[in-house]
Formats: sequence, structure tokens, C-alpha cells
Amino acid sequence: MKKSIMICSAILLTGLLSGCASDYVMATKDGRMILTKGKPEVDKSTGMISYTDEQGNEMQINGNDVSQMIER
Repeated sequence: MKKSIMICSAILLTGLLSGCASDYVMATKDGRMILTKGKPEVDKSTGMISYTDEQGNEMQINGNDVSQMIER
């Protein structure tokens, strides 16, 4: 009984954590589509958007260059 509860709890926790890591697509004004891992963060003081690309690199783009941000 205890073992089955532990297994169910582990499966539920894994499902909840995987649901929190959504990927996004950012469309730029010049027509590029940028795929991100996780939600991009906007720095309100500088206007820059920080994100992690598909290869795992930390990148930044000027917020004025982004026309749309959509969750995948």
C-alpha cells in the first residue's frame, strides 16, 4: 500500500514539474521565429528580453524587435 502511494506521488510530481517548463516562440519584426526553452524574461529597466535557445545558450534580444511571444 505504501509503495503504491509513493509511486503515484512520484508520477504526479513529475507531471506537475514538466507542466511548468513551457517553451515559447518569439516572432521578430524582421520575420524571424525564435524558439526558446522556458519562458523568456523581460528586464523592464533595459527593455531586453533574456531567453535560452534550443541549444541551451543564454541569449538576449531588444524587446522593441519582438512583435509577438506565444507559448508552444
